[in-house]
Amino acid sequence: MEKKKTQKKKNQKKTGKRPDSREYTNILLLFTGLFVLMIGYLVHFQAAESRGTINNPYNARLETFEKRVIRGNILASDGQVLAYTKVSEDGTETRYYPFDCTFAHVLGYSDYGKTGIEELGNFQLLTSNAYFTEKFINELKEQKNVGDSLVTTLDVKLQTAAHDALGDQKGAVVVMEAATGNVRALVSKPDYDPGLVRSEWGRLSGSADSILLNRALQGLYPPGSTFKTVTLLEYLREHSFQAEDYRFQCEGKVPVGNSSISCYHGTRHGMLDLRQAYAQSCNSAFADMGRSLDDRAFRELSGQLLFDAELPLSFPYSKSSFRLKESDSEALHMMTAIGQGETLVTPMHMAMITAAVANDGILMVPRFLDRTESYTGKTLVERYPVSEYGRLMSVQEAEALQGYMRSVVEEGTAGPLMSDAYTASGKTGTAEYSSDKSKSHAWFAGYVTGDRPDLVVCILVESAGSSSQYSVPIAKRIFDAYYEGDS
Repeated sequence: MEKKKTQKKKNQKKTGKRPDSREYTNILLLFTGLFVLMIGYLVHFQAAESRGTINNPYNARLETFEKRVIRGNILASDGQVLAYTKVSEDGTETRYYPFDCTFAHVLGYSDYGKTGIEELGNFQLLTSNAYFTEKFINELKEQKNVGDSLVTTLDVKLQTAAHDALGDQKGAVVVMEAATGNVRALVSKPDYDPGLVRSEWGRLSGSADSILLNRALQGLYPPGSTFKTVTLLEYLREHSFQAEDYRFQCEGKVPVGNSSISCYHGTRHGMLDLRQAYAQSCNSAFADMGRSLDDRAFRELSGQLLFDAELPLSFPYSKSSFRLKESDSEALHMMTAIGQGETLVTPMHMAMITAAVANDGILMVPRFLDRTESYTGKTLVERYPVSEYGRLMSVQEAEALQGYMRSVVEEGTAGPLMSDAYTASGKTGTAEYSSDKSKSHAWFAGYVTGDRPDLVVCILVESAGSSSQYSVPIAKRIFDAYYEGDS
């Protein structure tokens, strides 16, 4: 036996290895790596995913939160209360919305599930950062603590102006700051009173008008002539921004096969340069332009502008779509160039494209929440930073489009927006949506500059008719409210 041990040691000496040392090392490294990965995931989960998981309506922890915390307030940017919870003597909690239906779709509701900011900020509203002693005493008394308050980017004056201007019309309005992405107003109609969702759920959920649908984010519409901004950018790219030689003789319609594409009401615009064609929203000129555009480059541009792509939005939304290929008919190429064809877009997406133009090509992430604070307002819990999504177009391209959009107000279809208090720019659009040519949506996508942050608006009025008659006056009321007292 002794000889065998001696021989084994000699063999180990010859090989220079300890028994199983490599295996021990590999096992140690494996478990160390797994431990590091586990810690990394936990950190990532806490930082990025915990709120989403807790906000999941199927998460049982929500019931625990709701049993321990009174749902916090939602505030406008100036501190006005947009939503609060009142507790009656018997302990019943009721959610109230002081502005009734004015903020309906952007605030959402907290009964029968949650939507809007009620859903986006659910974690914060059900978390209490009251003083420790107050929370301790409430725990001893078996009383609920008061949840934190969410301060939004919403502006009561602008939201009210947009809501009232849209009136009884179906449609949507988005108002946001170009340089920050701050959403100042978001309206969708028809609307509802979030405080009555519980009592009127049957009527609301079964509405033929899709009352609960947030049209600003989820409604898909043909963009009409607002899409000519995209077509114009593609034309400028393909012609190296040399537009001086462009000329088109408008006869009120342009033939395509056995049919034709007409200007609005068959208007004959006569001889036009590119700026005039855009300002007057000449369908004939842009339809003719669509015949010669490079399909592949046009698709690439649409992708750069986030068609058929994920949008940097916190709320549920519908993807805008752009469909055009080389094998498509000449008629479809022409219709696509004027914003008809198979192209569909949401008002929010069109507002984001317009915001990028106004912001010299850079798109900021749309921002609904500014900060979370304790219910007393004395403790800042968290601030949500302004963030940049990225560049959608070059500075040169954005500046060129700014000039063209300005011409729409100075010499085109948005003339009523001329003002001494501010400088407005934009693009009108009248979009047909059925075989009945008399039925159309009214669009306006534009922005205003002056001594305040540049403000972007996008307006969609369903089945209204002329954009100049319906969407432009709404834009004017919003711009006037923004600069109220400055003129």
